[in-house]
Amino acid sequence: MTSSSSSCSFRITRTAEDLAQTLNALSQRLVRLEQRQEALELYFSQIQKDPPAEEIAMLDGVDELLKECQLLLDGSGEMDQVDQDWSENQETLAA
Repeated sequence: MTSSSSSCSFRITRTAEDLAQTLNALSQRLVRLEQRQEALELYFSQIQKDPPAEEIAMLDGVDELLKECQLLLDGSGEMDQVDQDWSENQETLAA
């Protein structure tokens, strides 16, 4: 019966080695997943931070320029109307 107990012992040992390798592979995958999760959390936390004050000031300046341009565009429509009214007035006077 030494041979059957030896065979059984070998199978138990082989199964234990397979389980150990599987456990080791799973542990390594878990470590990699945790590292990826940490990297993603860091990335998203950096994205969600408030923009630097310099960028905010620059954007405020752009906003002011846009408002000024809009006022100029709105005013140019009024000026076109004034020019048209003046031209019509001149034509009436010339007639």
